Amino acid sequence: MLKTRIITSLILISAFIPALFMFSDETWAVAMLGITLLAIYEWGALIKLNQTERWVYTTVCAALGILAVLFMRQYGFHQFFYKSILMFFVAALFWVLIVPIWLAKRFVIDNKLVLALLGVLLMAPLWLALICARGADPWLLLILLATIWIADSAAYFAGKNLGKTKLAPFISPGKTWEGVFGALLAVTLFAAILRFGFSADNPAIFPLLWATAGFGVIGDLFESLMKRQANIKDSGDLLPGHGGILDRIDGLIPSLPIAILLIYIYNFYGLTH
Repeated sequence: MLKTRIITSLILISAFIPALFMFSDETWAVAMLGITLLAIYEWGALIKLNQTERWVYTTVCAALGILAVLFMRQYGFHQFFYKSILMFFVAALFWVLIVPIWLAKRFVIDNKLVLALLGVLLMAPLWLALICARGADPWLLLILLATIWIADSAAYFAGKNLGKTKLAPFISPGKTWEGVFGALLAVTLFAAILRFGFSADNPAIFPLLWATAGFGVIGDLFESLMKRQANIKDSGDLLPGHGGILDRIDGLIPSLPIAILLIYIYNFYGLTH
């Protein structure tokens, strides 16, 4: 199992890194739209849409995504970025104000239309963030993605070897507070390397990466709750050893849009003061 996970990860990274630095903004947007639509399709199964409903749902989302790409082509990346900020703000409100209560109460929603709209609320900001972060600086996106990967790996190993205190036993029994602390420690070391080893002369990198890792945990818990309520183990089987697309991006769904929003606010504040 571990060998399969590693092989799959290496294949994904070998395709992702060249695309990150070589694709045009528009090509990157289309490529990320394809990945997002796979996640949308999996979400359709998660919320119990039938096959026809899943295809209609995915097709509608694809059409909306294509319209957004055409908007970027016509008006340019900067207008696309500024329009996306509103979606990042809405996503931040959802994850900060609603999701903690949702997790605590373990709400169950049976209305498929509401759940389908929720899927758009989850995936659209992530797709926009993948485009905006890469358009601003591919290295920025790589750092944010690496933060989640490092946090996930550290949480797994710390939880496996030291985990005793359950984080959310009724949602994801395998997750522990020791795993969370291990993730934060690893992310702190990563931020220190960037800050002092690569002369990233910005002390805000520490709270930014902490927030990225923290919301990654929340995203993981939220997807775990939705899978538990749907009575499934994995969102899909597209990625051998990993499960589905949703299983790999659950931490990114809240963390990436919120990270881009925080960077925008920080930079805006710095320019106006």
